Amino acid sequence: MSVEFHDVTRIQARTVWVLSFGQVLGGIAFGATVSLGAVLAATISGDDAFSGLATAALTLGTAAVAVPLAALARRRGRRISLASGMVVALVGVGVVILAAALSAFALLLAGFALIGAGQAANLQSRFAAVDLAAQKTRGRDLSIVVWATTIGAVLGPNLVGPGEAIGGALGMPALTGPYVFTIVAQLAAIALYLFALRPDPLLLADRLARAAAGTAGAIADRIDRPWLARYAILAVAASHGVMVAVMAMTPVHLLHHGATLTIVGLTISLHIAGMYALSPVFGILADRLGRLATILLGQALLLASLVTAWLGAEDTTAVTVALILLGLGWSASTVAGSALLTEATTEQLRTRRQGRSDLTMSLVGAFGAVVAGLILGGIGYSGLALVAMSAVVLVVACSVLVLRRTRERTGVALKDPSAPGGAA
Repeated sequence: MSVEFHDVTRIQARTVWVLSFGQVLGGIAFGATVSLGAVLAATISGDDAFSGLATAALTLGTAAVAVPLAALARRRGRRISLASGMVVALVGVGVVILAAALSAFALLLAGFALIGAGQAANLQSRFAAVDLAAQKTRGRDLSIVVWATTIGAVLGPNLVGPGEAIGGALGMPALTGPYVFTIVAQLAAIALYLFALRPDPLLLADRLARAAAGTAGAIADRIDRPWLARYAILAVAASHGVMVAVMAMTPVHLLHHGATLTIVGLTISLHIAGMYALSPVFGILADRLGRLATILLGQALLLASLVTAWLGAEDTTAVTVALILLGLGWSASTVAGSALLTEATTEQLRTRRQGRSDLTMSLVGAFGAVVAGLILGGIGYSGLALVAMSAVVLVVACSVLVLRRTRERTGVALKDPSAPGGAA
């Protein structure tokens, strides 16, 4: 079957909208779930010290499922892979509700680990957005799907109150009422992916790549650059680790310095807005200036955040500004890094490397959250910001090495290999 260029453009536009709506539903499900995770863990375990284990289990579950979901996408397409992740997460919600009814802490953690599959599917959606994207719009298309997370991330936690009322009327265990919205949102997401994500973007991209394998126009896109892909994975994972480490410790730090829960909530909300609201801007910059240039912009924003947190650790306003900059830096680096990973990899290897990227990202985030607690207890919030700067320095140093390698290959000094007209 012949697919014309205008058909691919139309299919890609529809794919981006379907994935964006799926991200809204996934964000609602995820936000409503995670917002009560720590409370459930503390209540069922009887010890506040175990409250963080729910998030840890969810993060590890996300990491464990990332590679299998990517492999499933390679075999069966994005449609089946994304829907399967949501199905596993739906089972996890059922396990969490059962654990709450039985007051079974181990079962609760198992349920949150299964819910991690839904987060893995949400992460994979950004790569699905660029399966059919043209090189000049990859960053923009990916960033639109990332931006859609904002809606669900804001709505999800705000459904806790109504959910508790509904749960009480249905006779559900305490603190599990909001999962009614989670179940509805995940069922809707499963149906959306199964029935609306047609034709499957990854399977269609594979067919188009095979059909164009002998044409000169396909050669540039088939060049595999593993060194550039490894750099992209590093940039995304390191930026995520910095973001998680500082963000996770900020509520504790603010509360210890007399901030109210309202201030803490506002700070985290502004941080989340920084993570997602401007992602289309960074996507457009990645398309126009180059992926590597936008990654460096992200590192500059992260560095500004960490310097602000270091110098203004005792000031609530300064910490809030630092969290906003932290979200912006994460957004720029993640959008540009994900786009760079896709185009640095041949079609045959893309899903495998994308799965590894999500796995690495999740593991580094989990490690960052654990280590950050130890650092906060040892040398304080300012010390945490200083330590986190080492990750930014690492990414910048690797960026210089990437530019140097490009110069050696092309003879052009400091040329961004991902910029328009850059070296392949």
